[in-house]
Amino acid sequence: MTNRQLFLNHVGQTSDAPVCLEIVKAEGCTLIDAAGKTYIDLIGGISVCNVGHRHPKVIEAIKKQLDAYLHIMVYGELVQSPQVQYAKMLTENLPASLNSVFFTASGSEATEGAMKLAKRYRNRTQIISFKNSYHGSTQGALSVMGSEYWQQAFRPLLPDVLQMNYNSFEDLENITERTACVIAETIQAEAGVLVPQNGWLKALRKKCDDTGTLLILDEIQCGFGRNGTLWAFEQFDAVPDILLLGKALGGGMPLGAFIADKRIMDSFTHDPVLGHINTFGGHPVCCAAGLAAFNVLLDDKLISTVKEKEQLFISLLNHPKIKAVRSRGLMMAVEFESFEMNKKVIDALADQGVFTDWFLFAANCLRIVPPLTISKEEIRTACQKITALPDAF
Repeated sequence: MTNRQLFLNHVGQTSDAPVCLEIVKAEGCTLIDAAGKTYIDLIGGISVCNVGHRHPKVIEAIKKQLDAYLHIMVYGELVQSPQVQYAKMLTENLPASLNSVFFTASGSEATEGAMKLAKRYRNRTQIISFKNSYHGSTQGALSVMGSEYWQQAFRPLLPDVLQMNYNSFEDLENITERTACVIAETIQAEAGVLVPQNGWLKALRKKCDDTGTLLILDEIQCGFGRNGTLWAFEQFDAVPDILLLGKALGGGMPLGAFIADKRIMDSFTHDPVLGHINTFGGHPVCCAAGLAAFNVLLDDKLISTVKEKEQLFISLLNHPKIKAVRSRGLMMAVEFESFEMNKKVIDALADQGVFTDWFLFAANCLRIVPPLTISKEEIRTACQKITALPDAF
């Protein structure tokens, strides 16, 4: 049997029509399949590979850690240098109040831990999230997902969760002294790149302050320079009480984290002890890879190139059937009139050697979130192929 057949028979499926590209190699912004065909990768693992696939310094860090140790003990009890050094570097590049890092194995687990932490620290039960938000697919994260379509088959979910409208000033009045936390994507990704408007995120921060509510900002997709600054919240003058990270955090390896002030994080140390634990969170190889990727991001000044590359994409994505291009840095949504048209474009692009996909809550939009290392030549080639698909349109 072929790998494709084995994949369909034995690997848990998420749809009845998986893409089924068999990728055997990835370098920089290029994917190579089993037949030797190359693809420009406009997805980057969905904001994972910010410094490109298999960056040499990331590979070197992984190999070095392999020679030392792999897993040795559940997170949080032993001093493991990759965790310590990465936590130190993260906090050195964050506001002073975000000084304690709890590593997890994924972004969804970061969401779960942050919700527990907020409820424990505030001794409140209500959690508020936003429509068309995505924070993961585990039970707790699903409870704050902003779409009944994905929730309805798995109810009952967590009680006492209220959903509001993103960018609505009126809805902020729903935040009260019984609200443990508000969880929001700094920029809504799966909604098709929706950006906070007219000081709304700052107003949300003030309302949380006024009611003693913790503000959780999810930068799992938009952190690490994706939107043109190291952290997206820097653009909106609103520092969270808890920050969620994932995806690019691991430099291509599985890693997540929630970050808070130590006085908040220490709530997990008593009543009960071991209030939150994680077997593989902060795996030393993942932390070594992530630390190396973070150094590349800063040392190579990749963030300084994001706005120019964004503008190049925008200038080239001209076609009568493209209704809009929404973007913040190298997180972009190319809007078509329907999912059916978008899917035709995505499939045609795969045939043309460009890999992309769609958004959960904006299925009529084509996703562009490439490695930040994508070259101008690769951008021009990809855009030329996107805008030269008459059969797809």
